[in-house]
Amino acid sequence: MKRDLSNNIEIPEEVQVSIVGNGINIKGKFGENKRKFNTQKLEMKKEGNYIMIGAKKATKKEKKMINTITAHIKNMIHGVKEGFEYKLKICFSHFPITIDIDKEKKQAFVKNFLGEKVPRKLNLLDGADIEINGQDIIIKSHDKEIAGQMAANFEKATRIPLKDRRIFQDGIFITSKAGEAL
Repeated sequence: MKRDLSNNIEIPEEVQVSIVGNGINIKGKFGENKRKFNTQKLEMKKEGNYIMIGAKKATKKEKKMINTITAHIKNMIHGVKEGFEYKLKICFSHFPITIDIDKEKKQAFVKNFLGEKVPRKLNLLDGADIEINGQDIIIKSHDKEIAGQMAANFEKATRIPLKDRRIFQDGIFITSKAGEAL
């Protein structure tokens, strides 16, 4: 059954929002998030202190799109208002792992992983701040997707294929993501 659907997202006072076509720009104290959405049959507009996303005679597909875009915008608002923080733990049993960050080349190097002579490289993403405190890595960003991808890149760089994870427990692991402990 087709009916009119809409979601309203409240805009906090310290956040500025501008909607241009199918794109949205959100500015706050932690930075700025920009994103374009595929809003062919959807209507997205700012009314006072709210962002209204709706569709007339919406089907299941439009309902899914409305809810997805609403979730993305809420994450963007949370990111520029408070930021996202991922925590990782460096675990090793015999060979001590060290992490070096080269901000000029935008690369990180995982050295001495399982006693390897050649360091493992991973590229750093723009918009992510990385802090290393002993065996802890803290990734902060105003964009949830950038912070999550950086944490996943660190975890993937120390993945050991074709080995039993119960025996080979060395690596870098995500311990908390976006404020939730794992």
